Amino acid sequence: MEPLTLVIVVAAVTCVLCWVLSLVTRDTSWVDRIWSIVPVVYVWIFAGAALAEGRDAARLVMMAVLVTAWGARLTFNFARRGGYTGMEDYRWAVLRARMKPWQFQLFNLFFIVLYQNALLVLITLPAQIAWRYDAPITAWDAAFAILFVALLIGETVADQQQWNFHRAKARAGGRLGEGFFTEGLFRLSRHPNFFFEQSQWWVFYAIGATAAVASGVGFWGGALNGTIAGAALLTLLFIGSTMFTEAISSSKYPAYAEYQRTTSMLVPWPPRRPAREKAPRTV
Repeated sequence: MEPLTLVIVVAAVTCVLCWVLSLVTRDTSWVDRIWSIVPVVYVWIFAGAALAEGRDAARLVMMAVLVTAWGARLTFNFARRGGYTGMEDYRWAVLRARMKPWQFQLFNLFFIVLYQNALLVLITLPAQIAWRYDAPITAWDAAFAILFVALLIGETVADQQQWNFHRAKARAGGRLGEGFFTEGLFRLSRHPNFFFEQSQWWVFYAIGATAAVASGVGFWGGALNGTIAGAALLTLLFIGSTMFTEAISSSKYPAYAEYQRTTSMLVPWPPRRPAREKAPRTV
């Protein structure tokens, strides 16, 4: 069985399990619980196939190790927030309240289960490009790997800063400052962890593209190939999710609108001056 076929089979089984469990438990966060796990499995399927075939699997093993590190970090952060203890994503509860039961079940099946699981396959397909083009590892691969690790560290720092804030907020009885975190990396971006998360998968795409280019494939089909759809769709998903999350935050915290005005949504950037600090106009 070719590795891509095996990945599709594993993804199909995962979809069925997530959907059935969501119906049995009335909890739609099962995809969230496997989000950091199945991409690791998929990339190792490609790496394992290359090793079994006796190919030069250095690039694929490197890709699998990088994604394993990504998955381990994300799994740890999700677990300490209670993600594996039956806690459902609060956004699904908000959507459930806005929809009729049958509408939400269709949303659950087609978006939460099928679309998101398909996306988890798509973001790992640069590994399929690396499997198809058996090219030696290059200095570009090393550079992209270093960038991936740097982004991983950035996301780890952002998540830790957010975790520390929410722990302090819980100790304060649920009220702390304006109610949301604005220091550290969150002074430069309202969602720095989201930025680093998406950027890692763009770098992962670049590593796959490097394999094609190193094999002599030109720009079209090499540096720019169809697996870019995974990173692009992930970015669109994060932008939509971020806008929905911010709509909820704005309804809860009156000061959030000013935070939105002064601070970049995703890309870390020096903040604008708060309105109250602007110098008065002179005549």
